[in-house]
Amino acid sequence: MAASKLHVKKDDMVMVIAGKEKGKSGKVVRVFSDSGKVVIEGINMIKRHTRPNRLNTEGGIVEKEAPLSGSNVLLLCNACNKPARTGKRILEDGSKVRFCKKCNEIVDK
Repeated sequence: MAASKLHVKKDDMVMVIAGKEKGKSGKVVRVFSDSGKVVIEGINMIKRHTRPNRLNTEGGIVEKEAPLSGSNVLLLCNACNKPARTGKRILEDGSKVRFCKKCNEIVDK
């Protein structure tokens, strides 16, 4: 099965619209296009119990971000500073960009 494209990219600012982290916003750290999930900086923190090994000399409880479903996040528009759905538009020079459907401004730089 082919990997589907998500509406967000790495380093985008997004807001969580569903789940226990609803209303929080952060920067996208990683995108898993094959499973449709994203990892957001400081959001959906989980605790992992790790053993000491050669790479990580200390064991213990490590807090890290867990992936969220891509459908639970919306891109934050730079112009209107609100979470908005995005569309795709082809410019005169042939490049494809994303635009905010609320304020009609281009999101990609």
